[in-house]
Amino acid sequence: MPSPSSSSLTRFLLGPFYSDASRPALSSKQLSVDVLSGLTVSLALVPEAVAFAFVAGVAPLVGLYAAFIVGLITALVGGRPGMISGATGALAVVMVSLVMTHGVQYLFATVILMGILQLIAGALRWGKFIRMVPYPVMLGFVNGLAIVIGLAQFEQFKIAGPDGVKLWMDGPVLYYTLGLIALTMLIIWQAPRVTKFIPAPLAAIGIVTVVVLGFDIAVPRVGDLATLAGGWPEFAIPLVPFTFETLLIIFPYALILAAIGLIESLLTLNLVGEMTEQKGGASQECMAQGAANLVTGFFGGMGGCAMIGQSMINVKSGGRTRVAGITAALFLLSFILFASPLIEQIPIAALVGVMFMVVIGTFAWHSLRILRKVPLSDGLVIIVVTAVTVAEDLAIAVVVGVIMSALVYAWNAAKAIHASKRPSIREEGAIVYDIQGPLFFGSVTGFRDLFQVKDDPDIIIIDFAASRVVDQSALQAIEDIAAKYHELGKQVKLRHLSPDCHALLSKSGQIIIDSEDDPDYELAVDYNVKTGAFANGH
Repeated sequence: MPSPSSSSLTRFLLGPFYSDASRPALSSKQLSVDVLSGLTVSLALVPEAVAFAFVAGVAPLVGLYAAFIVGLITALVGGRPGMISGATGALAVVMVSLVMTHGVQYLFATVILMGILQLIAGALRWGKFIRMVPYPVMLGFVNGLAIVIGLAQFEQFKIAGPDGVKLWMDGPVLYYTLGLIALTMLIIWQAPRVTKFIPAPLAAIGIVTVVVLGFDIAVPRVGDLATLAGGWPEFAIPLVPFTFETLLIIFPYALILAAIGLIESLLTLNLVGEMTEQKGGASQECMAQGAANLVTGFFGGMGGCAMIGQSMINVKSGGRTRVAGITAALFLLSFILFASPLIEQIPIAALVGVMFMVVIGTFAWHSLRILRKVPLSDGLVIIVVTAVTVAEDLAIAVVVGVIMSALVYAWNAAKAIHASKRPSIREEGAIVYDIQGPLFFGSVTGFRDLFQVKDDPDIIIIDFAASRVVDQSALQAIEDIAAKYHELGKQVKLRHLSPDCHALLSKSGQIIIDSEDDPDYELAVDYNVKTGAFANGH
């Protein structure tokens, strides 16, 4: 039997594959799959990290160090084993103006503050609010990021001209590149039919690299982007003035980066969770992202968040535990320290082919089929979120999608309010209005139109057994109706108020009393004709 400490360490590393029985459920086969999957992911991380570093206006090693540190820490303590994090384009486009204006040291300080803000969000358990993102928004997010990943690959079709300006490929170089991309995609498609031991993307990268080296095909390689060689990341405090003016500069950037990073990470967490049938971990992922960015800021990294493309490579290659993410980060570090000459020989076309297959696998193709079947509003949300993700960024797209969905829900709920009118069984001559549907700011107009104030008898009972009073607007609407009846000398009784309504009525200064009139809640509120207010009526 393993010791308690070793058992805890094993459970931590293996995540969802750990069994509470006497031993972990992970087999040696799964372990080998995780290691090979991690190697595949690490190769796919290299061009992405370098490219995003260029986007942010920093040196390639700044992106590579971020991919290593963020990837390692989130793999160790993240909320979803199997999810991959690193330097991302969504963050890089925000960083570029800061770097251009104030320099890379201010970026490092911003990343540290970004990590602190994410730690605060995790400590306050704000990650749970990701459940408020509707499914159409999730579909739009997935489709938008798939398009963004695909569009980003077209930058690899540019090569440096004689004067250093990048020009579009043409001639034999373009034809060879397109052919190698097609070969890579074909191998990824067919490889699982031959063997499932080696992840298909890794097999494709290896075969295409051998073909290029064996036939000495003149196509761009990873080394053409930048040299990967470097040393261990070194600890250093950002060289910025520790003043309030510095805080005013970096705080807006840090807040935006923290929000974008958490939104993208939590949405990716949900997506990976659906594929691997895992649940929970949102607040833990916030803490992991915060810790990762806090550390990487002190070690010369540009910060990062979850990467949907690399996460999909990992999951579809069979990676399921923390071992895969840890392995990917360690392989990436080994590339920087020891194996850069070998990795620099990999043709970029092979990595582009892998990412194109990620795009095909990530895009929610079924969303195109259901556009005509779902409500028009949901279809519009999918399209708008996809478009905004491509045109702007993920955070804005998600906010727009959630607002649109909330407005649609409020509009539909507002139309749901209605009532049935019947004679009272207990009180002779009284009329009962059975209210159905939620009563809130959006439905108060329809609620007021339900009553026939002049034609109703002297006693009116408003029964909320099938309704729910939601907000202050609803309370005000009830008071307005009661006041209209009071002006005509009629009495209003409210019945079957929910516990939530009790609290709202109490907060608004009303008195809630016990009454034998209410068998379900033993509660009613009577409107006093003489005083014109809700009053105690034992």
